[in-house]
Amino acid sequence: MVEHRDKAGEIARYDFAELPCGEQMRASLAAIFAKKCTRAGGWTSHQTSQQNWYMIRAFAIWLAEQDNAPETLETLTAKTWKEWRLSRPTNTLGCYQVSNLARLLLGQPQIHPAVREAMAERTRKTKATEQSFSPDEFAQMSATARRIFRGAHLRITGNAAVLEAWRAGRITDGSDQWLVGEALDCLARTGDVPSYTTALGRPRIIHRYIKPLGGEGGPSTWQRLFLSRHEATALSVLLTVEHGLNLSTLSTLRVPRAAPDPGEDGFPVYRVELEKQRRGAGRHFETRNLADFGAASPGRLITQALQVTSFARNLVREQDPDMDRLIVWRSTTRRDRGTRFGLFGIGQTTDAGQCWAQAEGFSASPFRRGRRTANVHHRREPGQNSQDTHDSVYVLPDKQAQQDAVGDIADGAIDALENARQAVLGASLRDAADSRDTPTATADCNDIGNSPFTERGRACSASFLLCLACINARVHPGHHPRLAYLHQALGSLRSAMDPAQWGADWQDTFERLEDLRSKLGQPVWARAQSQATSADRDMIDHLLRGDLDQ
Repeated sequence: MVEHRDKAGEIARYDFAELPCGEQMRASLAAIFAKKCTRAGGWTSHQTSQQNWYMIRAFAIWLAEQDNAPETLETLTAKTWKEWRLSRPTNTLGCYQVSNLARLLLGQPQIHPAVREAMAERTRKTKATEQSFSPDEFAQMSATARRIFRGAHLRITGNAAVLEAWRAGRITDGSDQWLVGEALDCLARTGDVPSYTTALGRPRIIHRYIKPLGGEGGPSTWQRLFLSRHEATALSVLLTVEHGLNLSTLSTLRVPRAAPDPGEDGFPVYRVELEKQRRGAGRHFETRNLADFGAASPGRLITQALQVTSFARNLVREQDPDMDRLIVWRSTTRRDRGTRFGLFGIGQTTDAGQCWAQAEGFSASPFRRGRRTANVHHRREPGQNSQDTHDSVYVLPDKQAQQDAVGDIADGAIDALENARQAVLGASLRDAADSRDTPTATADCNDIGNSPFTERGRACSASFLLCLACINARVHPGHHPRLAYLHQALGSLRSAMDPAQWGADWQDTFERLEDLRSKLGQPVWARAQSQATSADRDMIDHLLRGDLDQ
């Protein structure tokens, strides 16, 4: 029996005696597994140990089915390992079983070198097959989750108001509403309405409360102040579709704290702390600030989640003051998976998502595909991963994203083709300089803080050559000699450089100057060439050498 204590102090147990392989093989696998479950072993979550347990169990079951199966790791052969590898399905699960078991066993001294060599062979990475939800299915899933959660929110906040009125003495003593308030007070303190245990050991609600409460079922009793697992899953679905959170993050999501000073407008701003173990050491944590300033604001769901889970969180905190999780719901059966504190379940599980989808008639669990849909098609930004991962893993393989991008790609190609064919002067021609403009190396700038080439509101940092393509630029006769010399210099470079390199570096600028020459006329251009001063030539020489790029 191996025990794994995760970083929260919770214990999971794994019974290696149930594995069907040989006793010595079971003992070796248990010893390796137990070492990884220690503080120095690196496994900090039960999800990791459970995944590896299922992988080892699959290997043990396969070994038991083989003729002349090895009894120990020392007698494991490269042939047996290759047969195990070939027996695995050619999907993500099969790839995971092979690669992770190899990673777990490679460092063991009892493994034969030939087996190590076989284990070290790379496994082909399977292509992602998971796709985002269709727009209609995603909208329907979001609406369903919102309907379920809204009903729970109205029910719990309504009963919370009754409880507050009862505690404040605003309800007539002895009335049916007073009995409801008394039952709610007991429910908030103990997790159950007033009840007693029968001679057969079964709990029963005290009779005088049954009629005022409206019955003995969950909706009439404990659901007045607590979420069911189905409703907690609906809340998790909304957090997924609105904020792009994944399942592991939802399971460990801590209670968001409102800023101590909400500001002059009085709106609360919540600091949401997100944790994702797979990001690696030093990058596990991320924070987001979500403000609640109205019905459609990012922080409104956080406010409502705090309201509907407040009573459950208070009872869990009495059992463990360090337990500070947002998703808390009242469990009705011991078969509910995940972390439990007495009557309450904590966090979210894959099983809950699958059950929720099945109950509501959806084709798949809302979490993985819902997160992909939210981040790719709605938020359109990474969710707890890098931009490269977001693009390569989520956006590029997604068929809807590919389809949506067809029009943009076509438009971009057409624009690029038009720009390639038409490099014309973007600057405006003026008869004289304007003292309000800012002089540059090639033109005067009318609005240096609103450039089409740099971020809005920042001073333009583009090359001075791009001034000729900018609508903010102004060209007057004082610029003509300098620009005529630039045109002549670029013509000289054309004969001395590789044509492809000259085309990449200078062709657009040269064509814009050609456009300027056609607009000014050949007599004006010839006169400008003869008027270029040494200062003009020095300025252009510095520009072409890149001295003015800094």
